[in-house]
Amino acid sequence: MVLPESSAVPSLIESLTRRGLLEPPTFLPANMQYETIMGSVAFGVSSDASDCDIYGFAMPPLEQLFPHLAGEIAGFGNPLSRFENYHMHHVQDPEALNGQGCEYDFSIFSIQRYFTLCLVCNPNMIDSLFTADDCVVFQTNVARMVRERRRLFLHKGVLLRFKAYSNTQLNKLNSKQPLGKRKALQEKFGYDVKYGYHIVRLLYECEQLLQFADVDLRRDHEHLKAIRRGEVSEADLRAWAISKEKQLDELALRSPLPEEPNESAVRQLLRDCLEEHYGSLDSLFTRPAGAGRALRQPVDIDLANHRPTASHTNATAVGQPSPLETSPPAQPRGKAAGGTE
Repeated sequence: MVLPESSAVPSLIESLTRRGLLEPPTFLPANMQYETIMGSVAFGVSSDASDCDIYGFAMPPLEQLFPHLAGEIAGFGNPLSRFENYHMHHVQDPEALNGQGCEYDFSIFSIQRYFTLCLVCNPNMIDSLFTADDCVVFQTNVARMVRERRRLFLHKGVLLRFKAYSNTQLNKLNSKQPLGKRKALQEKFGYDVKYGYHIVRLLYECEQLLQFADVDLRRDHEHLKAIRRGEVSEADLRAWAISKEKQLDELALRSPLPEEPNESAVRQLLRDCLEEHYGSLDSLFTRPAGAGRALRQPVDIDLANHRPTASHTNATAVGQPSPLETSPPAQPRGKAAGGTE
């Protein structure tokens, strides 16, 4: 296996692991590809980086991507364990921000899982692809390739996905049993303004994606901050959301986005990323020369005996003698091979 590419600046996962503040899967620190700040900082509604959400992806071991390399046979026995994601919350770093300290929440995915979630337009994943450059904490050449070609993941499925996530937030506006900070928000403003601003944010993002096949996560930050300050009533927010959803339905009809995901293009991007990290994968995808010919060779079946007919037994290339024709004669009984009379 080719060693993972090195970087002058380690990833945040690697740095915290070296300092004993984090214990991720052993392969993860040296194989991180991408880390970006998410949450209120990414959305432009807060400059407080002391509570930081980090999303990203990593390159799993090659035998997890291609389990046959470890001897796994599909459908037989117990499959090898595979890394899909790593979530760790409330990771304290007292030295961050020049000694002010920072608490991190990590959501790290394998590259293939990350691609899969992006391909179905998961809002969190799409957001993490389109964060501003100043939010990117760490990236390798692989991550740069993904960010440069991130529009490949977009299609009109963003409409249903982003509306669904927005409606989930809408249903939480008046939680019957709010806890902690959520309870305080609801008591102060009459509804949970944090859920409220996410409703508006998601619909604004969907609008940009449908219209421009791109999104600036901070474009509407003033409106979002006004909601967080309690300057927008719950009734006005609900009315705005209903109106915006109708606009999005109409916008989707003339959107430049494709109707369906371009899975073949994303698959090629994934392979390009794997080869950027591991080198050529041609040997893993190339079928042996004789395999294709054998698969294409027609076989007549002797239905009575449930076996191939003689004309196809020990089939060989045209013009070549059968192995039976070139086999040495059997040794006479009672005489060892190579013996004398």
